[in-house]
Amino acid sequence: MRALFRLLQITGVALRYRLDLLLPSKKPWWLAPFFWPLHLLPKPTETDGERLRLSLERLGPIFIKFGQLLSTRPDLVPAHLVFELRKLQDKVPPFDQAQLVGIVEQALGRPIAEFFDDFSAQPLASASIAQVHTAKLHSGEDVIVKVVRPGLLSTIHRDIALLKVIAKLLESISHDGRRLRPVEIVDDYQITIIDELNLLRETANCTQLRRNFLGSTLLYVPDVYWDYCRENVLVQERIYGIGVSDLAELAKQNTNMKMLAERGVEIFFTQVFSHNFFHADMHPGNIFVSRNTPETPSYIAVDTAIMGSLTTEDQYYLARNLVAMFRRDYRQVAQLHVDSGWVPATTSVAAFESAIRTVCEPIFEKPLAEISFGQVLLQLFRTARRFNMEVQPQLVLLQKTLLNIEGLGRQLYPQLDLWTTAHPFLEAWLKQRYHPKTLLKEIKRFGPEWLEKLPHMPQKIYDALSTSEHLSSQLTDLNNTLSREQTRQHQAHRALRRRRLALISLASAAVVSVPEARAVVEQLSTSALALSLLGLYLWLVS
Repeated sequence: MRALFRLLQITGVALRYRLDLLLPSKKPWWLAPFFWPLHLLPKPTETDGERLRLSLERLGPIFIKFGQLLSTRPDLVPAHLVFELRKLQDKVPPFDQAQLVGIVEQALGRPIAEFFDDFSAQPLASASIAQVHTAKLHSGEDVIVKVVRPGLLSTIHRDIALLKVIAKLLESISHDGRRLRPVEIVDDYQITIIDELNLLRETANCTQLRRNFLGSTLLYVPDVYWDYCRENVLVQERIYGIGVSDLAELAKQNTNMKMLAERGVEIFFTQVFSHNFFHADMHPGNIFVSRNTPETPSYIAVDTAIMGSLTTEDQYYLARNLVAMFRRDYRQVAQLHVDSGWVPATTSVAAFESAIRTVCEPIFEKPLAEISFGQVLLQLFRTARRFNMEVQPQLVLLQKTLLNIEGLGRQLYPQLDLWTTAHPFLEAWLKQRYHPKTLLKEIKRFGPEWLEKLPHMPQKIYDALSTSEHLSSQLTDLNNTLSREQTRQHQAHRALRRRRLALISLASAAVVSVPEARAVVEQLSTSALALSLLGLYLWLVS
């Protein structure tokens, strides 16, 4: 009953904001009667993107989060919708204070007063998944306490079930609906949002990211207090930085904006290629700037719920792709997509190269400082999609993060030339990949495993050769069987032709010996006779 009520509520909001106008114009005939009454509704004054954003805000936290996810998929969602969806605000009214205290005390197993001094029941921030409160440990450290909203799991399962129904309906309506892959987007959303409900995952991510940048002047990651962390409660060091989008406050302390923007790019590529563990939710609300040393500014990162990583092969192919794009070597870009398996092996490299050149050449005619690195990568992936490139979740996360970083960098320093900043880094990484020190490090890492397997190698080699010999014998037998079958079929075909030739000979003899038959043949025209003879010939050789 609750699900039915929720479905009616969603339908009402969809009609209020005329979301039916976002559907493809070509619909199956059986859906037409359902859409005819909608023509009686007044035409909306807002744009498509505004109506979609307002409807998601009206439907509540789960749909707001879904809209935020859609805003990170410019490879699937039209640009004008992405622009509006990025405006979705994650400010949700806080839940009841007594309920909050009960959740924290149940999670920790003891009263709040035994863990914290000055625990503030008034939230510092309130979002769709969790809300954040300030507190002080008895040992004196200032901390934040992040608490997951109660009752979310059942709401998520109910709303996702309805979203899947809507997604399947959209896919069934038209080819355009299938191209947007709505079911895949909903599945992706389900994984993302359920992962965010487990704060121990975020705690582990934060610990790893902090370890990667320990002692770095580029990025500071606040510490977590594992003893106080549970699945629905996270306790973390409180930071006092300047919001990265607060340009007035950054200017007030004379922050070196050029270095700040370039360091953001350096942090991104360091995470992706040196650490292979990158913060995949680097929007302005999760990034702060340290108040220390504004002349050589450093970042502070929070909210590590969503992290990304690449396989070693994807790292290598991505780096080579980007370097080839810097050099405008489109042939290599196309070949690398095939070699990496991102597009099918049957893809025509020449046709793919031509498509990439058509997309990229107009972009590269602009001055480098005006070129959006993220947009070029986005256009490349869209072009590859036409050649049946499957969605690569890790590359989608990377693309989303790159777009965020570049947009943020240009906001801080409009003249940011991301190409000049990134190119030397990638060239150095590729050279380092095959440096003798790197190879020695890999040998040290995998050496014990190789030594462990070495005594078993002779037997494995013998087994492999035996299997190969057995397969070779089976293939020989199969070829012999096929050859015998082909010979039998050839002999049967020859016997059939001999029988047909004998029939034709008998028929010819009958025509010559029987006067009535010979008279009929003499009356046939030349063309008819020729066609008859041709038909007999084809019948003979078939």
